[in-house]
Amino acid sequence: MADKDTANGESAAKTKPEPQDQLVETKHTILLDGEEIRYTVTAGTIILKEETEKSGDKAGEAEGEKPKASVFFVAYTRDDAPDKARRPLTFSFNGGPGSSSVWLHLGLLGPRRAPMADDGELPPPPFGLVDNEFSLLDRTDLVFIDPVSTGYSRPVVGEKAKTFHGFKKDIESVGDFIRLYTTRYGRWPSPKFLIGESYGTTRAAGLSGYLQERHGLYLNGIMLISSILDFSTARFNAGNDLPYILFLPTYAASAWYHRRLPDDLQARPLAEVLAEVKAFALGEYTLALLQGAALPDEDRAGILAQLARYTGLSADWIDRAELRIEIHRFTKELLRDRRRTVGRLDSRFTGIDRDAAGEQHEYDPSLTNIIGPYTAAFNDYVRCELTFESDLPYEILNPRVWPWSYAEHENQYLNVAETLRKAMTVNPYLKVFVANGYYDLATPYCATEYTFNHLGLDPTLRGNISMAYYPAGHMMYIHLPSLAQLRADLAAFLQSAAPGQ
Repeated sequence: MADKDTANGESAAKTKPEPQDQLVETKHTILLDGEEIRYTVTAGTIILKEETEKSGDKAGEAEGEKPKASVFFVAYTRDDAPDKARRPLTFSFNGGPGSSSVWLHLGLLGPRRAPMADDGELPPPPFGLVDNEFSLLDRTDLVFIDPVSTGYSRPVVGEKAKTFHGFKKDIESVGDFIRLYTTRYGRWPSPKFLIGESYGTTRAAGLSGYLQERHGLYLNGIMLISSILDFSTARFNAGNDLPYILFLPTYAASAWYHRRLPDDLQARPLAEVLAEVKAFALGEYTLALLQGAALPDEDRAGILAQLARYTGLSADWIDRAELRIEIHRFTKELLRDRRRTVGRLDSRFTGIDRDAAGEQHEYDPSLTNIIGPYTAAFNDYVRCELTFESDLPYEILNPRVWPWSYAEHENQYLNVAETLRKAMTVNPYLKVFVANGYYDLATPYCATEYTFNHLGLDPTLRGNISMAYYPAGHMMYIHLPSLAQLRADLAAFLQSAAPGQ
């Protein structure tokens, strides 16, 4: 009897039903630029499968498909488009790693928005949603993708989540979803775009190569919001002086905003101040750091004075830091005399630590500022308006994806700029737009400029890259004036990359 029960159990396990897609559709309208837009929202999960091969004597032969992950997405398609199959299509995701797509979804692109105060400050709870007059739905259909372990996306039963927690597998799984969506919904004739934020820009650059080489899917454009492609520009490791140089203009912007600079600099427009600081950073300061201990005392004194002038920090403190200002120490030190810290994602915002004498801030006030409004807005929106129901927690920012695997880049800094260069070379119609926030201490604009200036792109293709700058931080769209300008810039970019659409 025991053998029979065991056999029945094994049989039941083998015949266990495969996980299925779970999709819901709803109809909506929004008024954009005086025009009523009717649109359909598809929200839910698609099962990603992986082809399997036979073993033994028939090794290498196709056997079937094995479910690997359930990927959550929200897609917006305009109902009254004259040729829906040829309408521009934009795939969107955020970064982290470990972030869902909620930020670009409810902050910038989608037809509904999580409202903040006009300057991006935290409004009082409870939080809500408003129609997003800045949505790009009038210009492009939109698909928001949550990578595995973010949002409602999960590995299927029997698969390990950590398999997806790494640079290579992340790009493959997101790229395979894009291929599947494009095929299933008949969108191969559409001009196709990617938009990513932060590590999502890393993913987007990686996808430019993966989609092109693996699936033959050529893109019209990539939009990078707060870009990081070359990680050597942002890793404050011993022996790597690049970040100290490239963060300096953003330190100056932060000090200017909080009125910590000398009166003559405070009286000048920010752009003028930053042009001066950038010239110093890429000139005298770079040469000084390259000399290390060989830097003459007289020259060192001059560098110290300039660094103090441009950062609002004391020359004595900078001297003890060996002329090198690390990001987390800066956020703690700039307003120490006021017992305040400044944000990493957006240095306009200030926080209060219990220990005002500490080395680093206890929390990032620019992150805690947005977590509450966006979390509440999405959880209410997805269930009550989009009618997708799940009792899983919607993982806004999932720390359990760490440690993130960079196994393919051991003993080197991750750099996907070369992937983007090759993709643009093979597909000379591929255009790139980069949005930079002046107060972004996570992905500073000077580091982004450095990356693109070292791309090695042929001169005939350099015109395919455009950049814009905003008086806000990493998520510049929480600042209402920057949101309006960013929307206009993105709309113009879409038109330039897919004219006539």
